[in-house]
Amino acid sequence: LSLREQLFVEAAHAVGARLPSILWRHVLPNLLAPLAVQATFIAAAAVLVEAGLSFLGAGIPPQVPSWGNMMADGRNFVVMAFHIILYPGLLLAATVLGINLVGDGLRDALDPRLARQL
Repeated sequence: LSLREQLFVEAAHAVGARLPSILWRHVLPNLLAPLAVQATFIAAAAVLVEAGLSFLGAGIPPQVPSWGNMMADGRNFVVMAFHIILYPGLLLAATVLGINLVGDGLRDALDPRLARQL
């Protein structure tokens, strides 16, 4: 909604551009970057929620391998074999970080305002 009130949209409308043309040429390129970033943040949050719920026993069934289930299985052995929890936790953190970095890269690649600054 805030893009609709931007100066470039009003200028395109003032010179007689039709609504589909304004949407395709001006609004869509400025909308792609925030949507891509939001989608990757939601994906990273979904991975964390699934792992957290699986760790607590409220997620997917215990027979299905997931990082939350792996960490829950190693909870009883943390004193003797801490690596049972350490490695799935590190991989979970690396996956979430990687998803967020992909979102940041997509924002840099798709944002037309950043392209003009380079």
